[in-house]
Amino acid sequence: MTFLDDLARASSDADGAPPFSDQALVDARAGRATVLGDERAAAVLRDGEVELAVHPDHRRRGLGGELLAQVLDVTEGSLAAWAHGDLPGSRVLAERHGFRPVRTLLQQRAAVPAAPRAPRPADGDRIEAFRPGTDEEAWLDLNRRAFADHPEQGGLDRSDLDARLAEDWFDAGDLLLLHRGGELLASCWLKVEPGAPGEFYAVAVAPGHQGEGLGGAVVDAGLVRLAERGVVTASLYVEGDNAAALGLYASRGFTDHAVDVQHRLDR
Repeated sequence: MTFLDDLARASSDADGAPPFSDQALVDARAGRATVLGDERAAAVLRDGEVELAVHPDHRRRGLGGELLAQVLDVTEGSLAAWAHGDLPGSRVLAERHGFRPVRTLLQQRAAVPAAPRAPRPADGDRIEAFRPGTDEEAWLDLNRRAFADHPEQGGLDRSDLDARLAEDWFDAGDLLLLHRGGELLASCWLKVEPGAPGEFYAVAVAPGHQGEGLGGAVVDAGLVRLAERGVVTASLYVEGDNAAALGLYASRGFTDHAVDVQHRLDR
């Protein structure tokens, strides 16, 4: 899927937001998603959801509308479409085809302090780096439970995790795990790529342990790790209605930077 990766890079450079989620690209490469289009405009279609991008050099020629019409022709029932970055052209395209906005995902950013606060886990808790070949199943179990109501993150399986561990950007030292005894209770996964903010890729706290300061502890550990790696800006994605997470991130200096909107067509 070289053309899809090239299209994603060009669109991200032009718009400041990636047009496809990591999971969409993973599924496309693994043959679990239907890819329509070519290097000028492409759509990734999977499980009643579509993500679409038009190359910056080929915009305002009707390619997005033609591609979305093709998507509608080959699908039935409700269809969700992500507009990463909530660009004006995406809103117009969605409205023109009868989609309505149903979900908001905020991208937030913060400056990474030169000397971040040290994490303060409770007595007996310890924060350690991920151990490839040892921690996969424990992390997947935590992720499933922490994101049971999350339509994307909560569905990750072993093949999805293995695909991410094989990415060039993966570093085991960037996946921080908080253990209490032999139980994994929280994690903070960072994604660090050259020229981009250091992303808090996934922050998870085990159900039943919210309110114990575990999320704050692993986020602080993540900021320390980013500072050690020389990263000066941190980013993350958070649901617009997740008051607890928004409060945590605000207390660490995160503010809104961009918005992703999911639109839905019911038919």
